Amino acid sequence: MTRRQQNTEQRPVRLSLALVRDLSIVLTLAILALYAGSGFLIPLALSFLTFVLITAVSDRVRDWVNAPVWLANLLGIVLVLAGLFAIMFVIGGQATQFARAIGNYETAFDGAVTRMAALLGPEMMGFARDTLAGVDLSRLTRGAVGGATSALNTFLLVSLYVAFLMAERRTLHHKMLLAARDPQLGQDMASVMDAISTSLQRYLGVKTIISLLTAGISYTVFRLLGLEFAETWAVLTFALNFIPSIGSIVAVIFPALVSLVQFDSVTPFLIIVFFCGTVQFLIGNFLDPAMLGRSLNMSSFMVILSLTFWTVLWGLIGAFLSVPLTVCILIVFSHIPAMRPLAILMSKDGSLTTEDEPQA
Repeated sequence: MTRRQQNTEQRPVRLSLALVRDLSIVLTLAILALYAGSGFLIPLALSFLTFVLITAVSDRVRDWVNAPVWLANLLGIVLVLAGLFAIMFVIGGQATQFARAIGNYETAFDGAVTRMAALLGPEMMGFARDTLAGVDLSRLTRGAVGGATSALNTFLLVSLYVAFLMAERRTLHHKMLLAARDPQLGQDMASVMDAISTSLQRYLGVKTIISLLTAGISYTVFRLLGLEFAETWAVLTFALNFIPSIGSIVAVIFPALVSLVQFDSVTPFLIIVFFCGTVQFLIGNFLDPAMLGRSLNMSSFMVILSLTFWTVLWGLIGAFLSVPLTVCILIVFSHIPAMRPLAILMSKDGSLTTEDEPQA
């Protein structure tokens, strides 16, 4: 074998190693930037998702009642922001009430530990006592009140961002075409944005309807049982259903544990666990996939992987944003030829929107 042939065979290997090196550097820098800039990027991401949801609502209003664009946008802003403010108001108000009643809960907590240990059996009694006896309810309450205050501040910042995004909605597409000097590049960028907007509108719309249904059923059960702070648990049920896989489980565990503290009997605990758990299972495994369809074209492994990644990076907010952010990444990758194989691996069945549907 001549030296020229050896150099020819080694060149692809060097190029591959250089590509892996460059991608690793870019990926590492991107993760560091996302972590370091979380204080700025999290409200921005929430603003973008709120903007997409408002756009979806305003478009539906315009289709249903044939309203002018300005009126449809105004109604969309009012409906979405009023709903978000109502959630913040309920959580903030009841967090304060819970802080005032914390003394009564601390007194009843020891009895709840005993009932839970007896329910689990003698083998688990020691473990339950050792685990739950060290829970500091006062600290949890302070964290809840502080979290509610932080959420309200974030809501005000998100509202400000959304107002400016809505003001520039009509000119955004035109500016994107002007920013890309190549007309074809401008069309590709607009196509990517349209695909992201369409997928997110479908996902947020379906998840909102499903979460409202789940929260409504759970709230009815909580009220019939007489569970305290039923509104808070219903709001948390609504919000936690946006977290894939584990969100529905946590939405059942929290009110079930509170029922052990509030009631002397384990019957409310069993009703919440079995009835609300069954509702979560049926909706999450049958209704949710049927309504989402192809709007969530991600593999189950990618959903769990994205949940873990964004939760480690941005905490609880990252868990809420994990699916929408990963959907955006998948769509962007599907429009870049070099990244399309990775998008195929991330997808549910290997098919991509860019291959199945004509582009605008």
